[in-house]
Amino acid sequence: MRKVYDFGRGKRGAVIAAAGKTRITIMLDDDVIQHFRELAEAQGTGYQTMINAALRSAMNPPAGAGKPITAAALRKVIREELSMLRKNEKPG
Repeated sequence: MRKVYDFGRGKRGAVIAAAGKTRITIMLDDDVIQHFRELAEAQGTGYQTMINAALRSAMNPPAGAGKPITAAALRKVIREELSMLRKNEKPG
């Protein structure tokens, strides 16, 4: 053992950092935290893990989400709805 050790280049915290994770401080509303804590407790996981999953799903929305409808698709839906209405009309 040495008599004196140089910690000048030492880092505080864990010796090995978690790959792909960054510690941040973020302010969230109390009801948001409570919601995720309740969900996490019910599912047996961590609330921070659930918040991370919610943020990740916002980054990768389901296919077709947020895409504008085309005129052809709109016409098709309107025709289908009008057809259903005509079938359900009572003769008067």
